[in-house]
Amino acid sequence: MKIGFIGDVVGKPGRLMIKSHLTRLRQEHFIDFMIANYENASHGFGLTEKNCIELLGYGIDMMTGGNHSFDKKEILTLFDTYPLIRPLNYPKETPGKGIFETTILGHDTVILNLMGHYTMPMVDNPFTMIVAVLARLKEQGFKHIIIDMHAEASAEKQALLHMLKDDVSAILGTHTHVATDDLQVKDGCCYVTDIGLTGCYDGVIGMDSAIPLKRFLTGIGGHFNVPDECKSILQMVVFELDDDGRCIGAEKIKIYDDKPKIVTKAWMDM
Repeated sequence: MKIGFIGDVVGKPGRLMIKSHLTRLRQEHFIDFMIANYENASHGFGLTEKNCIELLGYGIDMMTGGNHSFDKKEILTLFDTYPLIRPLNYPKETPGKGIFETTILGHDTVILNLMGHYTMPMVDNPFTMIVAVLARLKEQGFKHIIIDMHAEASAEKQALLHMLKDDVSAILGTHTHVATDDLQVKDGCCYVTDIGLTGCYDGVIGMDSAIPLKRFLTGIGGHFNVPDECKSILQMVVFELDDDGRCIGAEKIKIYDDKPKIVTKAWMDM
């Protein structure tokens, strides 16, 4: 089966890129299930119900979150209605769940959302927590296990790969909005440190450059804004899993505005 994963969707430009391209991409790459990260989807911060419905209508099957999951407080009422999760290692009292279970082409599949420690909100240790969670999932018979590791530090994401590569199908990094050139299949586990944003690429991490530049030049911050008009990019990873939940191939897809897509095959380290 083939799974697609779009990294951080940043504001309206990101949503419009998905609207313009996703239906065709699902057909061209025979994608059976589509995941996206929603935490920046509503003007760069959080997710509204309107934008949730919009993205699901464009062909997204479920969505993962991160440190901005709760920026729009209306999401507190959405977890029980829509296929959304937030990082698993938030305190257990936090609304929502960090695990999504589904069946894809007859295979029981789990999508997990984890969040790193460096520069992130106070959460439980993702490394110690995931060991117990995976043990329970393995006991239940799950073989197809996909993780969105939402983290600032590349070292945290790479460490998770070396911990879990024999036990999970894929570890896809999100959060930094800057794509890394290290898509690989390591011992049957699909991995990339960061998929990269879907949204504006001619600013700073999908935002208008004025406030970030002011902050760097003066030390005075401000509210980041997603531009109304910009040059846009769509970035996604498509990976194929066999019946045992092992990755047997992956590719990175990039589309700049309405130009032809760019497809890069993963490095196979088997």
